[in-house]
Amino acid sequence: MIGFPVSPVSLGTSHLGNPAQPDGSPAPASAALAHALLTGPSAVIDTSNNYADGRSETALGRARRELPGHGKTIVTKVDADPETGGFDRERVWRSFEESITRLGVDRLPLLHLHDPYTITVEEAFAPGGAVQGLRELKDQGLAGAIGVAAGAIGLMTRYVTSGAFDVLLTHNRYTLVDRRAEPLIADAVARGMSVFNAAPFGGGLLAGRDTRYAYREASPELLAWVDRAREVCASFGVPLPVAALHFSLRNPHIDSTVVGVNRVERIADLETMRTAPVPPELWPALAALGTPPSTIED
Repeated sequence: MIGFPVSPVSLGTSHLGNPAQPDGSPAPASAALAHALLTGPSAVIDTSNNYADGRSETALGRARRELPGHGKTIVTKVDADPETGGFDRERVWRSFEESITRLGVDRLPLLHLHDPYTITVEEAFAPGGAVQGLRELKDQGLAGAIGVAAGAIGLMTRYVTSGAFDVLLTHNRYTLVDRRAEPLIADAVARGMSVFNAAPFGGGLLAGRDTRYAYREASPELLAWVDRAREVCASFGVPLPVAALHFSLRNPHIDSTVVGVNRVERIADLETMRTAPVPPELWPALAALGTPPSTIED
């Protein structure tokens, strides 16, 4: 379990720091967004060692030094070596040290194992593996809690059922158009884990920005289902993106829903969406559309 307060919505920062300036530092506009993140309504700011090649953490570190007493919790993730793909104990420690240097902190309240796709589960748990590194960081008080953050359900199930982690962060697998993470979330809760659900819009599809879901082009069948869902939502006076956000917010097993932001105005937009009224009758009407034809197979 985590030892810090959360809010219904946590803010993700995968694009914070882009584009890079010629010297590799974060874009000038990043400062305004980082300040808005640390002064906004969300209690938790989610970043990672590899977001924007480290510029996300750098921008947040600069902002937190300029805003002492901001009161937000910044959580991050350890990542595989960007050049070799190596992801062992040594890499976990290097990733941690890189992150605390950028953020300007001595310890982290929550540290995730992020996208462990370059190694097998057996390698992760072997002596000298990534999980050993995370456990050492927790045992030494350098990480308050440790989590696993990735997508593929089969892989995530093995990490969750290991009993080694305090927190699950799943993405793109519990949304209006893909419910496959529901058993995984329930299992994590039964084991006493906290749960963060990321990407409730599936990238851009359910936000109405593009036709991709979970980093890939949506099928014609999925696009047709979303069109029908949009019509159902409209009949209840609810925009589709609001329904998509509330689908995650209404699950009592989810501690916080993580939504990425890449501009200052988006923070206020999300708060408006979070507080928008959603009639309970909407959910059975959407369920009547049948199982959505997701593009993900894992």
